Amino acid sequence: MRIGVEEEFHILEVESGLLVPRADQVLRRLPQRTFTGELHRSIVESNSEVHASLHSLYSDLARTRKRLDAAAASLGLAAMAAGTAPLAPASTGQPTADARYHHMVEEYRQVADEQLICGAQVHVDIPDRDTAVRVMCEVSPWLPVLLALSASSPFWQGSDTGYASWRTMLWQRWPTAGPIGCFPSATEYDAAVDDLVKAGIITDAGMIYYDIRPSDHLSTLELRICDACPRTETVVLIAGLFRALVTEALERLGQDDAPPCQGRHEWLRGAAWRAARSGLEGTLVDPGTHEDAPAPQVVRKLLARLRPALESHGDWHTVRALTNEALAEGSAAERIRRTAREEDLLACVDLLIAETRGERRNHRPTSLGRVNLPYTDADVTGPPFASGAPEAIGR
Repeated sequence: MRIGVEEEFHILEVESGLLVPRADQVLRRLPQRTFTGELHRSIVESNSEVHASLHSLYSDLARTRKRLDAAAASLGLAAMAAGTAPLAPASTGQPTADARYHHMVEEYRQVADEQLICGAQVHVDIPDRDTAVRVMCEVSPWLPVLLALSASSPFWQGSDTGYASWRTMLWQRWPTAGPIGCFPSATEYDAAVDDLVKAGIITDAGMIYYDIRPSDHLSTLELRICDACPRTETVVLIAGLFRALVTEALERLGQDDAPPCQGRHEWLRGAAWRAARSGLEGTLVDPGTHEDAPAPQVVRKLLARLRPALESHGDWHTVRALTNEALAEGSAAERIRRTAREEDLLACVDLLIAETRGERRNHRPTSLGRVNLPYTDADVTGPPFASGAPEAIGR
């Protein structure tokens, strides 16, 4: 089962740490096959190749980030992976010169104006759209845990929001964002999307921004709930866990006695809110009991549940090590807050830029570096999942 990743990056002025509308200048120095623009001119998106292993995915993402960093640095700028920029300006962003984007700004006004946020999306191969829709229901209860692992946006416009992922709060203002309901087939799902289009709520299926969705032009299921992650290792961890969740769901759906979906997902929005509020430092909603529990306990419960699926992909040792590191070091949100307490917000920006580049202040080697499995071209099994795809925000 192959995987691919889309990452979004803020483009910043190095000295001030402020967002700048110069993504188009950066993109002119980068290959269109891998990089594209976004709704606002201060954001660049990258699209990975299609990979069979986590190690080749890691190499790809690290290489892509270095290329983006070099292009930005040549203009005196920097790229930063985080849900929000700590020093995002109070003024609205500048939309990319595209008719679609300008329509979105006119239609959604401040929701679109303040879309100065970045996420990380993971695509996983899926046999067909009917299966994708059924798998969505199966894996949705665990998606807030992945959000907590990614949380990297505690600050907004220079203030501490009290949340680990303020990006989630901004993102869920869109009419088609947040948890998705259950559908028995792709036909019913597509009919629901068509109803939203007919009602004038969205313009097409590309504006479905739910936490998870089937691709409308690829045979993939896409995870959309996560913040952009400063550390590449976090993206790889989430990709490994999501692939294992999908693998486990496929196996469960293939059983003759597989229970039907109960459709009781009304608590999912609350679970996502809790993950956005707490990150890894507070409590999460345990999907099994619907009660709150310490975040590390819920994360380890997910890891234990997914061990057979992780082992089937050869991911167990890597994902376990990355999980242990994530729990030991805390979320990116906590690292950012700690830096703000010890220094200031500009130091937070410096930290996020450094981590995006692959630098570590403590110079601690990563799990992927220690495992050091071979990476060959055979691990790359196709072109980017989403290069030029109409599924990015606004496309």
